[in-house]
Amino acid sequence: MYKATFILLVVFFSFNCSNDDTLIAQTQQPNATETENLPNTNEDNNTGDNNVMSKKYLALGDSYTIGQSVCTSCRFPEQLKDSLNNALESTTTSLNIIAQTGWTTTNLIDAINREHPSNNYDLVTLLIGVNNQYQHKPFSIYETEFPQLISSAIYLADGDASRVIVVSIPDYAYTPFGQNSSSPDMISSDIDSYNNFAYTYCQQNNITFINITDITRNGLNEPNLVASDGLHPSEIAYSKFVERLLPVSIEKIE
Repeated sequence: MYKATFILLVVFFSFNCSNDDTLIAQTQQPNATETENLPNTNEDNNTGDNNVMSKKYLALGDSYTIGQSVCTSCRFPEQLKDSLNNALESTTTSLNIIAQTGWTTTNLIDAINREHPSNNYDLVTLLIGVNNQYQHKPFSIYETEFPQLISSAIYLADGDASRVIVVSIPDYAYTPFGQNSSSPDMISSDIDSYNNFAYTYCQQNNITFINITDITRNGLNEPNLVASDGLHPSEIAYSKFVERLLPVSIEKIE
């Protein structure tokens, strides 16, 4: 009888230990957000379905990238991601955004260094500089830091410059906010200087540059291009950005 009792106790103890190990394994699994931020394990991009490939898109920028005053799905990176998924039936594209309202080139550099994103993105967009202008930073800062951000973007795109797209800076002079400033014409002149520098640098270094500034310069004649805050682009404006970005992005991500 003692022997039978001993055997039952061993079986009971083993069963409970097995359940505890399973519980620990389940509670230690990272949530979805943590999984997206795990270091690159150099795994391929196959999602598990032999017919579907997973692609990764990183959007770097400021309020124009994070989508100030529009819904989450309205900002241009989200619209571009959704458009890519619709256009490429055998591909699923995920999105990571490193951007915040008010960021200058310096702020974006600091954020990238702080967050240490993985360097295996299939597509990287960069839209930065308006806050350098708005905050009256010396133009020399942009001249120094824009090339640094291009280098970072290339690194994050697995070292492939052909995966990087620079988006021109919108012109907020053509918004109610800009029109209430002391010199809307000076805003436009400054924005041209920033965009001309970025365009020239991209041309010299074989980086794709997409101009969307002209779209935003219709903001006074087409008020629906301006968000409810009277300053930032609306969902409709971002849709027009994506119309220009999508064909180029498809070529890069396929």
